[in-house]
Amino acid sequence: MEEALMWEKLEGKKVKCNLCHFRCVITDGKSGVCKVRINQGGTLYSILNSYVSSHAVDPIEKKPLYHFYPGSLALSFGTWGCNFKCRGCQNYDISHFIPPGASIDSYSEKVTPEQAVKLAKRYNARGIAWTYNEPTIWFEYTLESAKLAKKEGLYTVYVTNGSITPDALDVIGPYLEAFRVDIKAFSDDSYRKITSIFDWRKILETTIYAKTKWNMHVEVVTNIIPTINDSESELRALASWIRNNLGKKTPWHVTRFFPYLELSNLNATPIETLERVREIGLEEGLDFVYTGNVLGHPYDDTYCPKCKRRVIKRYGFDLLEKHTSNGRCDYCGEELNIIE
Repeated sequence: MEEALMWEKLEGKKVKCNLCHFRCVITDGKSGVCKVRINQGGTLYSILNSYVSSHAVDPIEKKPLYHFYPGSLALSFGTWGCNFKCRGCQNYDISHFIPPGASIDSYSEKVTPEQAVKLAKRYNARGIAWTYNEPTIWFEYTLESAKLAKKEGLYTVYVTNGSITPDALDVIGPYLEAFRVDIKAFSDDSYRKITSIFDWRKILETTIYAKTKWNMHVEVVTNIIPTINDSESELRALASWIRNNLGKKTPWHVTRFFPYLELSNLNATPIETLERVREIGLEEGLDFVYTGNVLGHPYDDTYCPKCKRRVIKRYGFDLLEKHTSNGRCDYCGEELNIIE
C-alpha cells in the first residue's frame, strides 16, 4: 500500500478522504465507499499502487471522444473497484470487484507510471487514457502517470463518472487534457435508480470547473435507459444545461443501453429513441449530438453545423474520412471544437 493523497486527519484516528464527492469519514481499519482507500492507524492508504486490471491500445473514439485527436490511438489503463456501483455496469468484473488482501498482486499486472509512458510510445499511441473503471479512485497513480506523459508530449484522458472534487482536480488539472464525463441522468429519481450517489449536481459543478478552470476538453455521455432516464423533459433539461454551461459545440453522446446485471429485466434502447434524443439535443441548440452503440448509424458521423456537410465519417471506432483542419471544417471554415 502507499499513503494516499487528498485526505485529512480527524480525532480518534479517523480520517476524511477529500478525493471524491462522497468525502468519506473513515474509522481506523475501515475503507471508504470505493473499498480501495483504507485507514490504518489514522493514516489513509491506497491499495491500488500500480496494479492494472486491464490495458489495451484503443482508438480514441472508443472512449468515446470524437472531437479530441480523432483517429488517434490511446493506451488505456484500468484498475480495480469504483466509488459508484451502477446497477447495469458493463465493466462489472473489474469495477465491482476488489481482489482480496494480498492476492491483488496475483490478479493484476503491475505497470508503473514510467512503464506506462514507455509502452504508450512503443505502441505509437498519441496519449494515455484511464478508463474501464473510475480513474478518480486511482488518483495517485494517474497523477504521476499524467505528469510523466505530459513531459513526453502524450495527451491525457479521464473517462470518468465526474465524482472527483475540485480540490483533487486542482492537483491533477495542470496535467489532464480531456474529461470525458458520464452524466447518467438529470433528476434525483433517475440517478437513484442507476446508482447510489451523493448530490449528483456536484458532478455538474465539477464538469464546469474542469472546463472553465483547467480548460479541459469535455465530452458528455448519457446512456439512455428505457423507463429510467429517457423522459423527454429530463433529456431536454440536460441538453439545455450542456448548451448553457459547457457550450453548444460540446459533443453529447447518447448511447444505447443493453440489459445487464440488475437491469437485465429492461429492454435495449430502441434506436428510434436515440434518434429522438438527438433531435431534442439539436432543438435545444447543441451542434453535435451522437448516437452511440449502434454500428454504422449515420448519426455517429460528424456534420458541420454551418454548411451541413459530413466532415468525419466513422464505422464503429474506425475513422473512414476526415475533412477538418486545425479544428475547422474544410468546406466552409466553421470552427468545430475539434482538437487535432
